Amino acid sequence: MAIEKGNKIKVEYEGKFEDGTVFDSSKGKEPLAFEAGSGQVIKGFDEAVIGMEKDQEKEFSIEPKEGYGEIKPDLKQEVPRTNLPKDQEPKVGMGIMLTAPNGQQMPSQIMEVTDEKVVIDLNHPLAGKKLIFNIKIKDIE
Repeated sequence: MAIEKGNKIKVEYEGKFEDGTVFDSSKGKEPLAFEAGSGQVIKGFDEAVIGMEKDQEKEFSIEPKEGYGEIKPDLKQEVPRTNLPKDQEPKVGMGIMLTAPNGQQMPSQIMEVTDEKVVIDLNHPLAGKKLIFNIKIKDIE
């Protein structure tokens, strides 16, 4: 049975960058479960599973526009240091969770720290990157 849009599937996966560095994997965890073609995962991953069959393996790459998008310079913002939590010293490269006015949590990364301000990047950490996945279909409903 080939995967069609709407099938509930389970997938083992390993995601890596072009240099071979692994950024995520289901190894040692439950397979990723989602409804094919529903937009629950990034577009390139969603499209890659269509037509695959149980126990089939595949390697494919996803360009930024089909993944987490290109880096948007306007998502880098200056924030007064006084707006950050006082219990932790901000450092370049540190990840912090921000809460939008609507309550949505947004991961961000500190890019620059001065005595008065912090520059944060609200782009997704995988934005602008080509992603390579190795997957195996474990189940199709």
